[in-house]
Amino acid sequence: MRTNLTYILLVFYLFYFQISVAQDFGKQIIPSKKAVKKPILNTSKDTLVDLKKGEKLKQTKDSIKPKEVIDGIITHNAEDYTIQNAKNKTVTLYNNAQVTYTDIDLKAGIIVLDYKNNTVYAKGIKDSLGYHQRPVFKQGEQESEQDSILFNFKTKKALVYGVKTVQGGIITYGEKTKRVNDSTIYMRRLRFTTSKKKNPDYYIQTNKAKLIPGKKIIVGGSNLVLADVPTPVYLPFAYFPLTDKRTSGFIIPSWGESNSQGFFLQNGGYYFAVSDYFDLTLLTDLYTNGSWGLNASSSYNARYKFNGNFSVRYENIIRGIRGLSDYNKSSNFNIRWSHSQDAKASPNSRFSASVNLGSSKYYQQSLNEFNNSQFLTNTLSSSISYYKKFVGTPFNMNVTATHSQNTNTEQITMTLPSLQLNMDRIYPFAGKSGVKNNPIQKIGLNYSMQGKYQINTTDDEFFTEKMFNTAKKGIQHNVSANTNLKAFKYFTLSPSVSYKEVWYFDKINKKYDPTLVNSNGNIGGTVNDTISGFNRFNEYNLGVSLSTNVYGTFNFKKGRLKAIRHTIRPSISYGYRPNFAEKYDLTVQQNSDPTDLLTYSPFEGAIYGTPGSGVSNSIGISVNNVLEAKVAPKDPDSDEEDEKITILNNLNFSTSYNIAADSLRWSPLNANAGTRLFKDKLALNVNASFDPYQVNSKGQRINKFNDGILRLTNFNVTANYSLSSKDFEKKKEGEKDEAKSKRGNGAQDTPDLFGQNMSTTNDFASNGKQNEENKTKKTELYKAKIPWTLNLAYAINYSNDGLESNVGSNSLMFSGDVELSPKWKVGFSSGYDIKDNAFTYTRLSFSRDLDSWRLNFNWTPFGINSSYNFFIGVKSSVLSDLKWDKNKPPDRVLF
Repeated sequence: MRTNLTYILLVFYLFYFQISVAQDFGKQIIPSKKAVKKPILNTSKDTLVDLKKGEKLKQTKDSIKPKEVIDGIITHNAEDYTIQNAKNKTVTLYNNAQVTYTDIDLKAGIIVLDYKNNTVYAKGIKDSLGYHQRPVFKQGEQESEQDSILFNFKTKKALVYGVKTVQGGIITYGEKTKRVNDSTIYMRRLRFTTSKKKNPDYYIQTNKAKLIPGKKIIVGGSNLVLADVPTPVYLPFAYFPLTDKRTSGFIIPSWGESNSQGFFLQNGGYYFAVSDYFDLTLLTDLYTNGSWGLNASSSYNARYKFNGNFSVRYENIIRGIRGLSDYNKSSNFNIRWSHSQDAKASPNSRFSASVNLGSSKYYQQSLNEFNNSQFLTNTLSSSISYYKKFVGTPFNMNVTATHSQNTNTEQITMTLPSLQLNMDRIYPFAGKSGVKNNPIQKIGLNYSMQGKYQINTTDDEFFTEKMFNTAKKGIQHNVSANTNLKAFKYFTLSPSVSYKEVWYFDKINKKYDPTLVNSNGNIGGTVNDTISGFNRFNEYNLGVSLSTNVYGTFNFKKGRLKAIRHTIRPSISYGYRPNFAEKYDLTVQQNSDPTDLLTYSPFEGAIYGTPGSGVSNSIGISVNNVLEAKVAPKDPDSDEEDEKITILNNLNFSTSYNIAADSLRWSPLNANAGTRLFKDKLALNVNASFDPYQVNSKGQRINKFNDGILRLTNFNVTANYSLSSKDFEKKKEGEKDEAKSKRGNGAQDTPDLFGQNMSTTNDFASNGKQNEENKTKKTELYKAKIPWTLNLAYAINYSNDGLESNVGSNSLMFSGDVELSPKWKVGFSSGYDIKDNAFTYTRLSFSRDLDSWRLNFNWTPFGINSSYNFFIGVKSSVLSDLKWDKNKPPDRVLF
């Protein structure tokens, strides 16, 4: 009970005083002042004048002026009557009685003020309907409800019966409460719970407790009661801190058993509430075979500025028995950091971070990480960026540090950092007020500069000096200009020119080494010698494109189909680039034959490549198609407009012809198509590549066309289909179609085929999210409509190199969930590999909303990641340690 009952005493004392003096409660009360005796002086009216110069006036001790105790207006009312008993000196308010003073509000069925005994008594009304209008005392945001209250405003002691209070999310019920003073309250037959139901589904019961308002509750022997049934769970004593702020404390670990690590304790440690803006969690894992893990995580939040979280995890994994052949020891780590800045904090600058780096096999070998999406992917990536807009200029700057890691090959690529300076397009020849009427005025100029320091390394050399030995660095400048003009009335002609200059700070010089033995066993070869110094090269290219739009409309007179419109966007382009490589290329002897020379570029393997080799003189051809339909509403007499439906989002063809090449001038024909069918439920995408040339017996392209038709070299099909029970429900009048709304916003629904990640037991962020999702729902004994969702995805890949064909992948993925009742939900995600005739990664999940509790069970029944996680616990974070969880980690394969 966190109410300051001193204020109750004050309110009723003032309430009594006003009745006895003025009996006018609607006006501000001005207490009478007692006469103050003044000192007697034998002087005339001009006493101060008659005093001798410099003589001090001696005064007797004066009484102290009483302090004003009322600083607000006291009001009261009662629905039925107010009775004043002058003989017994009592005032009684009956039926919906209320007294308010400043931020204090007292409501009750009956309020009795006894100013003879200096007490105030408030209680409810008992009638045929039961006991109602219980006293409710509210001060600020603190509120308590009780059956009755008796308070002595002279001794400042109180007796409260049947009190109900809310302390930091914990709801307390006490049969009898005795207030000794401002800081000590004793309670009998006390119950704690977080359930907001009238009859709580669980509570912790104790016979006696001591409450220090705003600080803590200390209780004696207590036990857990479920549905009014006592359980064997008993504590000899308990301590509950009462604070609105976060507090530090121990985190109870979860326990379990693993086939390879034995028994374990996971996620046990300590939580540090450093401040209102920053916290720190330290967790540890212990296994009976000697394995262990450490985890440090932190969350921070500065309102209206930024927020983020950071975590570092290290694991030392032991498998087998020391001394036996199957014994092995390994370690892995993972670092994650997420930072986002409030858009309003700085409109012209932005800092963000998304980091996920560590050991390549971390998600496959970790003993306490159940991240399904990362387990199924083979890449880790990170990005830290800072963006700055220079106000008043067309320039902006972006500094980034990136990381990309292939978990299969264990290759790591990092840029530390990359600087990008961009200039927005400017029109130097535009007329006054930016008018652009002719091709000269439409000339737009762009500039960009990029500098990189790139590191290519492996897991073994990560965070060592060796990772910097092969670092690459350079700066690239790009300048381009283009314009457009009308040609032949219906065509748009767009000429362009671009210039590129690259700066390097080292180059390669190859030398012949006669003592070198190559992989074929031959003696003699070349070695690379890196020479530091400033080097540069430049190149340019010219281009022009001609494009137009062709529209064809087919009208229909019968049926709901009004018209079909076909839009064709053909484009032809021409580009020319001279041979810049011949200016920089060098030659070197590559074997024992002095006449056998190797031509190479000194910028070989550089970060921005080498100068363009050979003359590029090519023509590009592309055609884009869009097919749309207009359909009339079902009711011909309705005021609805005709609906526009996209039949074919795109159907694109593109190829090129190199005039300067001596053979194989035509490039492969690329085609792709995409559409959405069945009210946008099915998203279908097709990609294909066709080669016009034949291949020889070695699979090499030869300068000879195929017989009659193009040869299919690659073919990909992906299809996503989403379906739910809502699709079969009739839309209410005025309700918008969700699919149409998303389509209008250009959204692409991609179903989640792998399900949610299994969070660790003490993941506070995850618990908080689940608390929001698992709000108490209304239970129905019988539910005729069972909500459900189903997501399907199909993918197939076909390739043909001219000698043999191969189906790379052919699989069907599916996921969904079924809400058996408002509180029961079952989810699943799996797939079937048609090519290998086997099921893919499978996951089942079960969740139950138990009002104040939540139950989750996640199960991966088979595969190398087979595991399960069972959890049941209180939703509220205040009693988050009141839980039981059991999990079996996957049996990780190290090699």
